[in-house]
Amino acid sequence: MPEATTSDGVKIHYEVEGREDGPPLVFSNSLGTNLHMWDGQMEAATGHGFRVVRYDQRGHGKSEAPPGEYAFARLGQDVLDLLDGLKIERSAFCGLSMGGMTGIWLALHHPRRFGRMAHCNTAVWFPPREFWDERIRAVREGGMESVADAVVERWFTRAFRQADPGETNRIRSMILTTEPAGYAGCCAAIRDMDMRSLLGTIEAPSLVVIGAHDPATTPERGEYIVRHIPGAQKAVLDSAHLSNVERREDFNRVVLGFLSGEQR
Repeated sequence: MPEATTSDGVKIHYEVEGREDGPPLVFSNSLGTNLHMWDGQMEAATGHGFRVVRYDQRGHGKSEAPPGEYAFARLGQDVLDLLDGLKIERSAFCGLSMGGMTGIWLALHHPRRFGRMAHCNTAVWFPPREFWDERIRAVREGGMESVADAVVERWFTRAFRQADPGETNRIRSMILTTEPAGYAGCCAAIRDMDMRSLLGTIEAPSLVVIGAHDPATTPERGEYIVRHIPGAQKAVLDSAHLSNVERREDFNRVVLGFLSGEQR
């Protein structure tokens, strides 16, 4: 199992697919999922010629889940440590939800390491704090079962849940197998995040993907990012939160077209 050890000693699980000499592309997962949330993008991404690096954010999947609260400075450094270990100096980036937040932090603080970036179904400020404190309390006391059903209802429209119960249950299983300590640590990072004042300094060509029916990172949160990143493009998909799953073909066409430079 491929693992990278971060600068603070945490093991991060990752997978690399595609052409060894292809341009690198990092996929970063959402809160409560793992690198397999991107399964529906892999064929299309490698078909575009990318060398795809996807990984489990700390506390998720097969990556270690150290105790305590996390911050995006640490989640972003995990990506840098992984790229350093793979000897990748510069990469395209696609993150969704928490993965998008990680990408925005990287764009702000390490602009030379990243080219085109897709920030999908995400936000740069996510109040109220009490919501996240309650989520942390719930998983610490009741495990992931205490939040799984409510999360899935927010992540997919009712029409999708009814039409594709297999895919819905696959994602639900990811939530249930996430370590509560890792989930709680990442909830704290989202709770404490506020990158609003810095968005205007982002230099990377950016695409912001918005789910038209997303009750989590709402269209208003996405539009805020579009307005404040210089030159940002946007794509609105007919989905709730996990747009890459619910509208896979549209997502692949728009996002991979942008990241490959086919759509400008």
